[in-house]
Amino acid sequence: MNEQIKMAIEVRNNAYAPYSKYCVGACLKTKSGKFYTGCNIENGGIQSICAERVAFAKAISEGEKEFESIVIAGGPQKEELKDAVPCGYCRQFMQEFVEKDFKIIIYKSEDDRHEYTLEELLPHGFSL
Repeated sequence: MNEQIKMAIEVRNNAYAPYSKYCVGACLKTKSGKFYTGCNIENGGIQSICAERVAFAKAISEGEKEFESIVIAGGPQKEELKDAVPCGYCRQFMQEFVEKDFKIIIYKSEDDRHEYTLEELLPHGFSL
């Protein structure tokens, strides 16, 4: 298991998901080789934030601007991993910061992982 996958799985343990009980971890890799992790953080209102956006916010706030890939690992608390594909909000958020070859890796197990480009998941994203 590579480092990026391991980090996504580990940070999932930090998720705050008392409402959905669905915990997600993400590990964003920059083109310079640095890693930034994030987990989902829920609240009782509509202001919850997904793991993907947490990872991006951390990286961008540290001055990172070029990204290579993100690994996402998620599923119900204390259960095996499921297909944790980014939500529409996260897809559009990523569109602002990545190039067409940016990889989105959905990890369930060593034998079950899927890799997409953002264009595959958001074929008609909005950009200026």
